[in-house]
Amino acid sequence: MNATFYKKIANNVQIVFRKTDSEVSYVGIMVGSGTRDEGETEGGLAHYIEHCVFKGTPTRSARDIIDHIEGVGGEINAYTTKEETTFYAATPTRQWRKTLALLADMVLHPTFPKKETDKEVGVILDEIDSYEDSPSELIYDDFEGLIFDQHSLSRPILGTKKTVKQIAKHSAVAQQFMQRQYRPERTVVFVQGNHKSDAIVAAVEQLLGGDWHTNAPTASPRIAPANYTPQQRSYKKHTHQVHVMLGSRAYPIGHPKNLVLYLLNNILGGGSMSSRLNLTLREKQGLVYTIESQYTPLSDTGYWSIYFAADAKDKDKCIGLIMHELQILRDKPLSERQLKRALVQLRGQMAISAENQENNALAMAKLMLYHGVAPTWEETYQRIAQITANDLQEVAQEIFNERLISTLIYE
Repeated sequence: MNATFYKKIANNVQIVFRKTDSEVSYVGIMVGSGTRDEGETEGGLAHYIEHCVFKGTPTRSARDIIDHIEGVGGEINAYTTKEETTFYAATPTRQWRKTLALLADMVLHPTFPKKETDKEVGVILDEIDSYEDSPSELIYDDFEGLIFDQHSLSRPILGTKKTVKQIAKHSAVAQQFMQRQYRPERTVVFVQGNHKSDAIVAAVEQLLGGDWHTNAPTASPRIAPANYTPQQRSYKKHTHQVHVMLGSRAYPIGHPKNLVLYLLNNILGGGSMSSRLNLTLREKQGLVYTIESQYTPLSDTGYWSIYFAADAKDKDKCIGLIMHELQILRDKPLSERQLKRALVQLRGQMAISAENQENNALAMAKLMLYHGVAPTWEETYQRIAQITANDLQEVAQEIFNERLISTLIYE
């Protein structure tokens, strides 16, 4: 089992390091700031920043940043979620410290050169167009808007064309957001590779160990979404198929029952062809090409959802079959054989997923951000293996309650 090292340095930046024998290292910085931390007129600002910190620092041009990583065969990337922004790279092991220095420079000293950021705005606007042209992706944003109605979690990560253009006019808006949101106590540095922990701590203390933005106002504390009221909405999209999402609120990260729901969701409509929804709607009935369920835990809330696309004439039948599968899970506990099969299947899926070292590093960072520890997949599975059929039925009755289900339809 790979050893995991944890450290919080004096300014409260957290370090998580997992030693491997690989010749490739994953190095990154995750900041606990995302779309939900934007103001009402700042839609898309967190994502805009993610793009534009690549455009230069006082000592590096945009081309320098790209060449620094790709010139040695590495890959640099970043992404924004509702709650985090992450900058990371895969790099040859011997280059890990230079890579961390580059990422720290980008996060702490971006200059937002207008000539470069204006070009990047065009990229973001194209990204918005592409997203809006894909109903199977757009419906996820709109469904979160339904589930978290009027809360900042309901806003799309990309923002709107109007808000992005407005943000781009005033570079100070991005700088001010970073000053209040990018704080040491919200930051995790993560490293995965063949290194020594002492060297990593020394590098982080030198590169990110100072006081950040001490004269800037601190961010307002996050406010959890208000009480949930199920809603039903339908939009005319004139698509070839009807696209449907349904679901409701669920447990946050760290909730005592969130692993139960994780297993239950995998049984219902997780990534395998033998999930109940796939067997019923696709294999037996031939009604859909894609049907999947997801459980998305967040820091203080969460939601679960089911998505499918089908011919319009089959929409009601599909929804009826889904509701029937949910009812079975509520009313009938799994047999001992069914539970054992579900656990064996999930263990295999987790083991295979763990072969993706990039995903491992990112998952490790997120666990560190919210829990202060990052269990391995084996340690997590040991907890899942203690789940009983009664645990699953109890959660199904609570979360899959038909009276709490919201529905969103693109027709």
